[in-house]
Amino acid sequence: MDIEAMFEQFPILKSDGLVLKKIEDYHFNEVFEIYNNDIVFEYCGIIPKHNKDTVKNMIGHFERDFNKRSRVKWGVFANDESDRLLGIIEVFDFNQKVNMVSIGYFLAESHWGRGIAAEAVKIMLDYLFMDVNVNRIQADVMPPNERSKKVLLKNGFIKEGTLRQATVWAGKGIVDLEIYSILREEYVK
Repeated sequence: MDIEAMFEQFPILKSDGLVLKKIEDYHFNEVFEIYNNDIVFEYCGIIPKHNKDTVKNMIGHFERDFNKRSRVKWGVFANDESDRLLGIIEVFDFNQKVNMVSIGYFLAESHWGRGIAAEAVKIMLDYLFMDVNVNRIQADVMPPNERSKKVLLKNGFIKEGTLRQATVWAGKGIVDLEIYSILREEYVK
């Protein structure tokens, strides 16, 4: 894994329809719209944030985590002039010994059902496999989260199994998680 490729400078990733780039302070209203919605985080290990000051501080934490090389959070934007934040996609849990990372993503509810998450994941896969040279990418999904499972399956992920009552997720307690993964050799085919 070429970790330097990821953290040398904040990567900007593009497709015809989307651009993944750094979330800036002026995106605050859209970040708050996402984090303030309980439905967005129904199946996530993230507690919704209803306090504007908390969300304002979070944007600084995104940069802090990048500088600490622990996590990269991209804003998902339409590849046009609007600069409207549609969602967030992230890569974390860098395991260099196994050459593996985890990903997560969530969109503003108003943008669900348009294929945006699937396209953002596709952009991410291409970057992680081809530029960062990751071997394995995985995602944890709560079993009732059918939308997220569809996004992963559409991008070639395989369901490996269910970890029963295996972890504590903030706001959810002890939960089951389904593990989905894709290997570089499967993606490159």
